[in-house]
Amino acid sequence: MAVIHVLYYYNARNRHMSSRHAVLYTRNSCPLCDEAKELLEMYGFTLDEIDVDQHPELKQQFDTCVPVVEIDGKVRFRGKVNEVLLLRLIGK
Repeated sequence: MAVIHVLYYYNARNRHMSSRHAVLYTRNSCPLCDEAKELLEMYGFTLDEIDVDQHPELKQQFDTCVPVVEIDGKVRFRGKVNEVLLLRLIGK
């Protein structure tokens, strides 16, 4: 019975979390970008990934600071995503 309760809680929690959305500005062969993606997905974000190397204006803007995470239209992280700050941002 306890397992069913835990699975229900997990599924209900993830359903709520799936409404979170972020834009992840990234590039190939970027370990920090991979970490950012994994962390954001772990907290239920759906992601639009944009490779800055495919867009000259974005490469100029974000070249030395990927990953860049945009949430609610605002750049929230450049470089490493701080999990504690992310949790504060999402109200956990």
